[in-house]
Order: sequence, then structure tokens, then C-alpha cells
Amino acid sequence: MLYPDETYNINGALFTVHKTLGPGLLEKVYQEALEIEFQRRLIPYEREKAFEIKYMGKTLSQKYVADFVCYGKIIVELKATDAITDLHKAQVINYLNITGYKLGLLQNMNVNDMKPAIRLFGKNATNF
Repeated sequence: MLYPDETYNINGALFTVHKTLGPGLLEKVYQEALEIEFQRRLIPYEREKAFEIKYMGKTLSQKYVADFVCYGKIIVELKATDAITDLHKAQVINYLNITGYKLGLLQNMNVNDMKPAIRLFGKNATNF
């Protein structure tokens, strides 16, 4: 398992936010609460981290913005939706491919029964 301790810590923060707030809120509310929980747990993070995208050797003006990067190596993407789709998974995989990071966690906060975040991996990994 890649980064087991870090993933355990992040999942613990996600569970605490969900247990405290429950489902049905906006994604931005969960992001703000998760930032507080990361601070409380001393989990190093960057919120709304922007990444450049290159096309044919040129940097595009559009950027990908990940909800969080934790420990300088794990993308954490939150959703507040009816269900996680392949499009949501592809978004995180694209973040991983752009950054070269190896692990992304995708969590839907709009559920009654919280499960650990979906683990998605960088290049050359099967994710679906």
C-alpha cells in the first residue's frame, strides 16, 4: 500500500468532518471544515493548489486546481454529489498525470454511509 500512514491520517480527518457535519452541504463547506481538521491534526497541506498544464511544449493559461495536496505528495479531492462517476475519477487521474504524484484520494461527502476515500494512482496503474 502506498503511503499507508498518511492515507490513514487523511481518512481520519475526512471521517471526522463527515461525522460532524453529515451529508447534504456544499463542497466548499466540507473543504473549509477539512482544512480546519488538517490543522488540528497537524497534517501538512496546501489548499486549492494550482498546477500548470502544458500542451505541445507551451504552458496553458488554464490551470488544474486540486482541493488539497497533503504531505506534498497526495492529491485530496472532495465531492458533494449523488455518486462518484468515472469523470470524477478521471479528474484526479489527470491531476496525478500532470503533477507526477503517485496517489490521489477522492471522497464523496454527500453520503450517509461514509467509506474510506477512493484511492487512485498515477501513470501505469489500473484505476477503474
